Amino acid sequence: MREDRQSQQLLFQRYAGKMLGVCMRYARNRQEAEDILQDGFIKVFDNMHRFRFEGSFEGWIRRIMINTALKSFKKKSFKNEQIGLENYQEDSCEPDIYSQLSEQELLKIIGELPDGYRVVFNLYVIEGYSHKEIGELLGIQESTSRSQLTKARKLLQQKILGIFKSAI
Repeated sequence: MREDRQSQQLLFQRYAGKMLGVCMRYARNRQEAEDILQDGFIKVFDNMHRFRFEGSFEGWIRRIMINTALKSFKKKSFKNEQIGLENYQEDSCEPDIYSQLSEQELLKIIGELPDGYRVVFNLYVIEGYSHKEIGELLGIQESTSRSQLTKARKLLQQKILGIFKSAI
């Protein structure tokens, strides 16, 4: 029994930092991310016997964290968020503008997106899920996933352009 707790503690210490980063992308704040992380590790410990040594162990843990985060968001209604971007004209952005942002600045801007936009953006752009997979995970239509991604990208572009225009 004691060895199991020590093993769990070592496992947590090894992966908690990386997995907190994953959780932060789906959460609105650190407290929410820490709650997701804790729930996720409980699932990891409870399902350790299901790991089949196919693929990386870290990837398996990551998938559990993502699914835990998504489960917490399914309780919220974000499927049809509207924030007035219907008539937004997309400005062209020079690629070097994006390269001037640090990773932390970009993650902060992504974190400010409305829940639905942020979740779809993270799943599609960062995690590499297809719109079909996102639809299945979130219980939404593929077209809704595409729409949320388009709106997320427009809002991100608008925020990034706003940062650089105010800096000039």
